[in-house]
Amino acid sequence: MTAAISPAVPERTGPALRSNLIGRFWLVAALLAMIAIFGSLRPEMLEPGNVATILRSFAIMATMTLGLTWVMAAGKIDVSFMQVAALSNMIAAALLAAGHGWGVASAAGLGAGLIAGAVNGLLIAGLGLPPLIVTIATGGICASIAAALGKGTSIRIAEHGLLTDLLTTNIGPFPLVLFGVLLVYAIAWVFQERLTFGHYMYAIAQSEEAVIEAGISSRRLLIMLFVLTGGLSALAGLFLAASLSSGQPMIGASYFINGLTAVLLGGMMIHIGKPNIIGTAVAILFLAVLASGAALLGWADWKRQIIQGALLLIGIAVAVRANRKKGGHHAEAGL
Repeated sequence: MTAAISPAVPERTGPALRSNLIGRFWLVAALLAMIAIFGSLRPEMLEPGNVATILRSFAIMATMTLGLTWVMAAGKIDVSFMQVAALSNMIAAALLAAGHGWGVASAAGLGAGLIAGAVNGLLIAGLGLPPLIVTIATGGICASIAAALGKGTSIRIAEHGLLTDLLTTNIGPFPLVLFGVLLVYAIAWVFQERLTFGHYMYAIAQSEEAVIEAGISSRRLLIMLFVLTGGLSALAGLFLAASLSSGQPMIGASYFINGLTAVLLGGMMIHIGKPNIIGTAVAILFLAVLASGAALLGWADWKRQIIQGALLLIGIAVAVRANRKKGGHHAEAGL
């Protein structure tokens, strides 16, 4: 499949160009403004130690939501990602507590995530079951196993490993793990925006039947996306185990709303209305900065959540307005 070639549209200038840029990059402007405001109110916001903490949180969340971004770009949903992370987190902690090394613990945690993703993919793409119901069920199973491993409590991790070094080693204010995550996101951007892989993904969201009629195995692609989501969620769970030096069976709960918000909010920039890699990355950084600034200012959690909800509504309004304007330009061009 190749991208459709549209007739040339007259070059936009003046107000039309500014409106288009604002519609596509408003979240970047909001992020920069928020950093400036928080930095002026609390100068410690911009201190190297706090910057490193924000970027470390960004790296972990970005790992957890990359696969979710692609699943949602294909028109599906996965609400088990945070519970898969919790399961991987607890499996690693339990194995480390039993005397196994980080190699075995990491392999087991990743394996569990890949299996959970494969089960989701086979049930959804293979049997045609509803994604929301399937991932609620698998998420519940993962959460129950995670709780059972620790008998309802956390498991302390005393041994440090390579993941611990990746998370705690900084180059200036930049955690070492950040460079690896940014490299993965750059590769993911190429796959989504420059290769036919991305075209197929967006096409499935528009019409899965049309994709199948074109001779493309949408089932295989969807299974792969769910497996990828499970594996990356599990990797984020391992990062959390190394970062917190413990296994936390309920750790996934705090990432549920943030993960979905990041993907949906990120889908309101670049490709308006479509989850995309750059949008998700900016949205995650936005949420990380918001959380850090709110903590420094002593805000209650409900205040931050109100801001997140309001910004999501603003993003939706921007997307609707941009799509209407785009439709108007297409009409003028005879499309």
